[in-house]
Amino acid sequence: MPISRAPGNAWTPLSASKEKGTVMEASKRKALEAAGWKMGDSADFLDLSAGECQLLDARVKLALAIRHQRESQNLSQKELGERLKTSQPRIAKIERAASDVSLDQLVRAFTAAGGKMVVKSVKSKSRKKGPNKPSGQEPQMLELTVSQE
Repeated sequence: MPISRAPGNAWTPLSASKEKGTVMEASKRKALEAAGWKMGDSADFLDLSAGECQLLDARVKLALAIRHQRESQNLSQKELGERLKTSQPRIAKIERAASDVSLDQLVRAFTAAGGKMVVKSVKSKSRKKGPNKPSGQEPQMLELTVSQE
């Protein structure tokens, strides 16, 4: 959700207009910035690194996949909890990607709901090598594919 920061570091949420496909009017944004407000997203608010953003995104997508997989199998949270030997409230936390839920628990819940995962290492798209880019230093990408049955 987009957020803004008032003068004095008080962060407040903006409307969910970005998620609805609309953008704040330029004049309104300009007036807020002139008044000392700073615009940003949750990553700005939480001061997340690029790696932390990727991990958070993966956790949220996996949690949503768990819920969709559970529902597609007509399982209740309680039934999925029984498969994992845990409680229904814990399954609710897993489906929210709560901070106290490990990535391992998310993966186990997805597979317990009948989902299949494929993890593979892929080469990133080739970039032109410049004078400051020695060969062999391209970042590796890890692709995680989840399939729901």
